[in-house]
Amino acid sequence: MSRSPLYETPGGGDKRIGKGSMATVTATDALVLDLVEWIAARPRAYEDVMDAWRTSCPRLPVWEDAVDQELLVREPRGGGGLLVRITPSGLALLKAAGRAP
Repeated sequence: MSRSPLYETPGGGDKRIGKGSMATVTATDALVLDLVEWIAARPRAYEDVMDAWRTSCPRLPVWEDAVDQELLVREPRGGGGLLVRITPSGLALLKAAGRAP
């Protein structure tokens, strides 16, 4: 069985959306991809990201998965607060999925 490019990283490592070597796309994976695509459109204030994407459901850790997989990063912004930006890994994921900005 071949894997979708969605699961391959530019360096050929094993870090990918989904768990296990024969990962399948889950609802959470699709939501992580949606979140990364939303951030790719323009950097967002951390507060705005949390308002839009935080969930109290432990089965949908969309924000946590995106950060753990280093697809998004939080950076200090001028005037205080944090800004959320896409990482090179996040951009590579979008390109592999055919969803690059």
